[in-house]
Amino acid sequence: MSGLFPKTPDTKTTSKTTSRRSAFRAWMMRLGGVGHPVVLSAIATGAVVLLGRSLGLLQGLELGAYDHLVRVRPTPPPDERFLVVGITETDIQIRGEWPIQDQTVAEVLTTLLAAEPAAIGLDLFRDVPIGEEQAALYEVLGDRDQAIPVFSVCKISSADNPGVPPPATVPPERISFSDLLVDRGGILRRSLLAASPPPDAPAGLAHPCNTPDTQLFSLGFQLALTYLSRQGVVPTVTERGEIQLGDVTLRRLGRNLGGYRAVDDAGYQIMLNYRAARESMPQVSLTEVLSGQVSADQIRDRIVLIGATTPEAKDTFYTPFSGGLDDSQKMPGVVVHGQSASQVISAVLNDRPLIWAWSLWAEAGWIVLWAVGGALFAWYVRRPLRFVAGAGVLIAGLYGACYVLFLQGGWVPLVPPAVALVLAAGGVVLVDRFNKSDYGKAVYRQVKSFLKLDIEIDHGRVEQQVAEITETDYFNQLQQQAKALRDRKNSPKSAIAPKPPVNEDVASSTEEYLDSLQQQAQRLRSHNVEDKDA
Repeated sequence: MSGLFPKTPDTKTTSKTTSRRSAFRAWMMRLGGVGHPVVLSAIATGAVVLLGRSLGLLQGLELGAYDHLVRVRPTPPPDERFLVVGITETDIQIRGEWPIQDQTVAEVLTTLLAAEPAAIGLDLFRDVPIGEEQAALYEVLGDRDQAIPVFSVCKISSADNPGVPPPATVPPERISFSDLLVDRGGILRRSLLAASPPPDAPAGLAHPCNTPDTQLFSLGFQLALTYLSRQGVVPTVTERGEIQLGDVTLRRLGRNLGGYRAVDDAGYQIMLNYRAARESMPQVSLTEVLSGQVSADQIRDRIVLIGATTPEAKDTFYTPFSGGLDDSQKMPGVVVHGQSASQVISAVLNDRPLIWAWSLWAEAGWIVLWAVGGALFAWYVRRPLRFVAGAGVLIAGLYGACYVLFLQGGWVPLVPPAVALVLAAGGVVLVDRFNKSDYGKAVYRQVKSFLKLDIEIDHGRVEQQVAEITETDYFNQLQQQAKALRDRKNSPKSAIAPKPPVNEDVASSTEEYLDSLQQQAQRLRSHNVEDKDA
């Protein structure tokens, strides 16, 4: 029998649940007003931060946060598919050459080619003779029958610079540019994969890197494409005009990617996902190669890059790692080209993520979300110690989320939401204290009076309108019907006569009229209450 009836609910549990729901509803109703400190602070802070970000006021801080995340993430092992032959200060002193002469470069290339590498990239300008054996070098560079490609570099011209031509005998398909992109502040964060000389290049010697509309690839990208082709991966172009290698699409960098604002996006750019500050790939010196200290196994099937690693060559760059290094803060350009090639190959063959970012709308929503969170937190937590500790936990949570996403290649805003959170929380505290102060109450009364929110009621006119209503025949008829209903209700059941037919239209209009009278009475009572408060 007991199963046929529902169990009696626990009075204590029900009362607690009801009280919690009532408290939650009351709290949400308090937050519902447009003038509530939480709403005001979140809206104002979000708008200010988004406006400042769109104007580029936070770009420096955001790029600094990006550099920090690059430094603190785990460092992968060196990429053994590469070998850098660096021209060190010791090499220069031993050989007594600077720049390294053409004959020496030809000798190094011949030694490396004999070990059958996958490809060679020569990061040295050789447009003019250096020494007396330029012909020997040009013979090696211009050998089309050589199965192992040797890529030479040039410098793309600009409006005020004619550029640097490649060696004259190099086939067009083996010409690459060595240009690198440096942000304001001198830090290299982006990788230029492809570019064309501008149409306003100065007149001078015509060469592939000075001819407008000539499509050129960077040295690092040429080496990556060559290595991937040996693995059966060939580039294609998507419908959006982006380069695709296997399942990996090289997303083109936009003007407002991540923390950048109105950055120059000429050419085909992506973010440079560095591998490491040091020991990103094996390195040997020029002298070690020429003296036979480098075995063929260290060269075979690898991408070999040749370039200056001495700081005296003025071919070094600041990177995101520079801020965390005490010495040797700059990275040689030849190593930068190697890291550019490594990130593409690793993305295609090893699923190492490239750097990506959300759309502007997603980033804006992320920033506003943290502004709202900061405002709600400040409204709920009032004690100073808890407020400081809780704010620290929120900032740590934001940092942790951005760090985890960065490990997957995601460059998610860190500085803007942190600023929005702090400002929104502080705004709630200030607005709440202002509203509770005597000065704030006085300002509210002045604003209320200025906006004429107090409505004065003409009581004489109201009494006249009520008298006019009560003198109508329709009102008298309603009173008679009400009296008849009360009489029937109070009479004994046995004396109740059959109900006369009721006109539905009259009943409907009666209900509507009574409702309108009740609404008018409520409005009169509310006006009287406001007059008493005023």
